[in-house]
Amino acid sequence: MNLKKPNLMKTMNAADVRRDFAASWVVFLVALPLCVGIAVASGVPAELGLVTGIVGGLVAGVLPGSSLQVSGPAAGLTVLVFEAVHEHGLSALGAMVLATGLCQLLLGTLGWGRWFRAISVSVVEGMLTGIGLVLIAGQLYSVTGAAAPDSGPAKIAGLPGMLADAVTSAEARASLLLGAGTIAVLVLWPRLPARVRALPGPLAAVALATAVALLFGLPVAEVRVSGLLAAVQPPGLVDVGRLLDPGLLGTVLAFTLIASAESLFSAAAVDRLHNGPRTHYNRELMAQGAGNTVCGLLGALPMTAVIVRSSANVQAGARTRLSRVLHGVWLLLFAVLLPQALTLIPLPALAAVLVHAGFKLIPARQMVELWRERRGEVLILVVTAVSIVLVSMFEGVLIGLVLAVVKAAWEASQVRLDVTDTGTGPIHVHLSGNATFLRLPKILDSLEALPPGRPVALDLSGLHHLDHACRTALESWSARYRAEGVEPVTIG
Repeated sequence: MNLKKPNLMKTMNAADVRRDFAASWVVFLVALPLCVGIAVASGVPAELGLVTGIVGGLVAGVLPGSSLQVSGPAAGLTVLVFEAVHEHGLSALGAMVLATGLCQLLLGTLGWGRWFRAISVSVVEGMLTGIGLVLIAGQLYSVTGAAAPDSGPAKIAGLPGMLADAVTSAEARASLLLGAGTIAVLVLWPRLPARVRALPGPLAAVALATAVALLFGLPVAEVRVSGLLAAVQPPGLVDVGRLLDPGLLGTVLAFTLIASAESLFSAAAVDRLHNGPRTHYNRELMAQGAGNTVCGLLGALPMTAVIVRSSANVQAGARTRLSRVLHGVWLLLFAVLLPQALTLIPLPALAAVLVHAGFKLIPARQMVELWRERRGEVLILVVTAVSIVLVSMFEGVLIGLVLAVVKAAWEASQVRLDVTDTGTGPIHVHLSGNATFLRLPKILDSLEALPPGRPVALDLSGLHHLDHACRTALESWSARYRAEGVEPVTIG
């Protein structure tokens, strides 16, 4: 008897191909202005954003993990990339992204992908809020054609002066009006009829801004291009050797943490949008690692899965990973055949798209819900965001993670102390829960408040955990009690 092995792969029929083909064009039209805008905001040639988008489609797109989520350059890494390029130079970017990809491949191989799901949601949302605030502050300068200060606090503090200077300059006023119009289109676009919204909002906003700038001859800066091959700069041995620099290693760790967390959280969100195959998190982490390894070899921007493009892919009716692969093909054809079209795009319009993207990174609705239910989570979110703005991305995320761990430890250290005193015989003290050093002051205050000169029956049988600090403190308390001539009776 011949037994046929079951086909575990989803069969792609003609209907799926048609849906995926149509969805790929929607994703391409959404990705195009974002890839270019993120590259410009990151301080690198516009073509490198397209390279990362192409790799996201042609490399990560064909690998297993999440079937429908789309990868490419992300606004969430813009601030960190800009700081890295500003401090270490564009030549070092490829080496850092290459190392990030290799780290992700290693983590995926070791099965650590699922552990990124354990990162506190408040830390991730605080990270996105901090990124959004710095992104908004920085890109507002680009909207007026002004140079942005280096640090986050300086960006925010300089906004009133920047706007005041913009009023006195004709070029700055033109840029500001064009950027404001672009944001207005992005905000109003979802309210337009469905037939109009068939064209993605970011593309429509940039296209309208480009048409207005050309029609009225506005004196605004435009995107500069040097060609796809000229923009690609693979890292050399010298650049790879610089990875031993602690500053570069810190950036690699930040890239790895943020890109991996954002990709896997995006995968979880995309899984809620469709009924198809669920994400295999370790495989998805390895797919992201393979993509970033290729991006690093090409000297391009780091890659993550992006929820905006992924949700557009699902809403456009995609059924298989073919749609995200084809979107990479369309980006490649555009970059090869029509690169000069980028020179028509006004920079204020791209900056406005990223200002709008920055606002969307701030989870205002979630913050209101958390404030009603769990205010401690809001504290973690706000501290993480403020730390990113005031210090830096890497330190801000670390502060948020430490605060989340401390909060979890505090909540886990719930201990109850019940005192029963019948007036005769020993005082019965029953401890239950988890006795850790975080609750030690409460335990000692209660024991030291017991009536003096009476024996104490201390019952520890209800404790699930007794750490070394509490055990040592209880032994010291017992010794002091014994020195006063009273012998505590310890049970359990």
